[in-house]
Amino acid sequence: MAKHVFPDSFFHPRYWPTWLAIGAMYLGAWLPWRLKMAAGRVIGLSVWRFARSRRRITETNLALCFPELSEEARARLVRDTFIANGKGILETATGWCRNPQHLRHRVTFTGEEHMTQALAQGKGALIVGVHFSTLDLGGALHSLFFPADVVYRAHDNPLFERFMTRARRRIFGRAIDRHDLRGVVRRIKEGHAVWYSPDQDFGRDASVFAPFFGVEAATLKLTAKIARMTGAPVMPLIFHRNPDDETYTMEYLPALEDFPSGDDVADATRINDLIEDAIRRHPEQYLWLHRRFKTRPRGEASLYPK
Repeated sequence: MAKHVFPDSFFHPRYWPTWLAIGAMYLGAWLPWRLKMAAGRVIGLSVWRFARSRRRITETNLALCFPELSEEARARLVRDTFIANGKGILETATGWCRNPQHLRHRVTFTGEEHMTQALAQGKGALIVGVHFSTLDLGGALHSLFFPADVVYRAHDNPLFERFMTRARRRIFGRAIDRHDLRGVVRRIKEGHAVWYSPDQDFGRDASVFAPFFGVEAATLKLTAKIARMTGAPVMPLIFHRNPDDETYTMEYLPALEDFPSGDDVADATRINDLIEDAIRRHPEQYLWLHRRFKTRPRGEASLYPK
C-alpha cells in the first residue's frame, strides 16, 4: 500500500478527534515562535488546572525527588512543569511537521567532538537521551549535525501511531520499536548511532532497582545489555530549552568509560546519575507527569495515591 493511502477505517468517526489533533499539530507547527510559546503556556496551564490525576502524579514525583524544597517552591515547580510540557507539545509539532533547517539558528551544540570521536571507532554509538518536554524537537535539531536512529514506544491509537512514526522516520534514519532489541543491535553493529531514552518504568522483568533522586526506581537493564552486545560507545546527550524560550542548547558529554561494568545495579545507578544531573539543570522541563516510581520492590506499597 502506498504511503499516502490511508485505510478506510481511519475515516471512521472514532478517528475524527485524532484527525483534529493532527491538524492542530500542523497548524501549531507554523505559528510564529512567540505565539507558539504563548499557546503552549495556555495548554500547560489548562492541563495543570483540569487534569487532576496528572497533577497528583507530578506532585508526588516532585515531593519524592526534591524533599528539600518548601511546599511553596514545589507547588511552583509543579505549575512550571505543566507549562514547560505544554510548550513541548508545540515543539513536538514543530519537530514532526517542519524542516529542521529553519531552526538551525535556534540551537547551540557543544561537545560535538565527543560524538565525532565515538563514531570514528566504527562501532556505531548508543545515544542516551532523557525524556524532556523538548525530546522530539531535539531529535529534529540533532539530525542537522549527526544522523541517528531512534527507539520508540508505539502509540495505542493506530492513526496517531502512523502519523508519529512517519514524522520520526523523516527525522531519523529508522524508528525502531522498543521491543525490537535485535533491530537495535543490528543497526549499531552496522555503524549507526541509535538514540535511546532509558528513564521510564517498564516493569520489574526488564529492570533492576537503582536510586533515582534517592528513591529506588525500576531502571532498565537494556542500556548495559546493548553496550555489552555491540561494544559501542555510550554517549550521554543533553538537550534543553533556554530561559529566553527562543533558543536551545544541545550537548554531548564524553563517552562513558568502563561501561558496562558487569554489575547491572551499578550500571543502572550510573545511568540514573547522568539523567539526574541533566534534569537538575532544568527540572521543570522533565516529564514528571508519568509515574516514574510505579513499580516498587516486592512488599512495598505504591507511592501514588489512588
